Amino acid sequence: MADVILLDGGMGQELVHRSGEEPTPLWATRVMLDHPGMVQAIHADYFAAGATLATVNSYAIHRDRLVGHGVEDLFESLLARALDEARAARAAHGSGRIAGSLGPLAASYRPELHPPHDRAVALYAEVARLLAPGVDLLLCETVASLAHARAVLEGALSTGLPVWLSATVDDEDGRRLRSGEPVSEFAALARDGAAAVLANCSAPEAMPAALEALAAADLPFGAYANGFHEITKDFLRDSPTVSSLGARTDLSPEGYARSVLGWVEQGAGIVGGCCEIGPAHIAELARQLRAAGHRIV
Repeated sequence: MADVILLDGGMGQELVHRSGEEPTPLWATRVMLDHPGMVQAIHADYFAAGATLATVNSYAIHRDRLVGHGVEDLFESLLARALDEARAARAAHGSGRIAGSLGPLAASYRPELHPPHDRAVALYAEVARLLAPGVDLLLCETVASLAHARAVLEGALSTGLPVWLSATVDDEDGRRLRSGEPVSEFAALARDGAAAVLANCSAPEAMPAALEALAAADLPFGAYANGFHEITKDFLRDSPTVSSLGARTDLSPEGYARSVLGWVEQGAGIVGGCCEIGPAHIAELARQLRAAGHRIV
């Protein structure tokens, strides 16, 4: 049987559920100011569920995303808070690794809004540099296009840390990025420095096709899906929040875990969950992995 790295699940949706507040474009960042300790508690729950890696709540902490929300001057301190909460949870748990999350500039799922290469590289490199002292690796998440992949990989590699590159794929066709470009080309690009290649924040049903393409990179590979209904091509016009998306009611912890075990059978060695996949899903996934004879590392 296989050794499997078990990631955590989604952070943003857990924060929405626990805070009881409506999400805003800055909700997962703002919550660290309004509800200190809540992020740490979620990290702790994922560790308790069996996750061996905590993903820092830094996905949306980018200078361009903070503009207009009155917190632009808190950029560095917000990154520090996110790091502190992840590290405190790991210290309390006594083991585990920490991944610094680099989410997309401008907006998720909108490759046409991604900045030009040189500017994007500089912005990603700045976040990566600030996260680097407190993490074991950098996780470049929800990469929607080849241009995005080139820029975030270059920026993250400037730290010298291992970099995991993770694509978001079309919910209807896992062979393609959200941009429409082939996942096979993303996999080829990842060979230029990435330590692992993944797919995330897409429907579980799209992952088998994505993983087939990612396997060709000849790198450790894996996936962590979301629990949303299909993300349509019109999503994120005029800066909507995830309240515009519905959570699936047919994705129980047991059902999600069964899907993930299929990915492990395809050779995936890094698995977990994204939006709407919570601690109960990760706990059941850990249980099913162990029951199937896999070792969580």
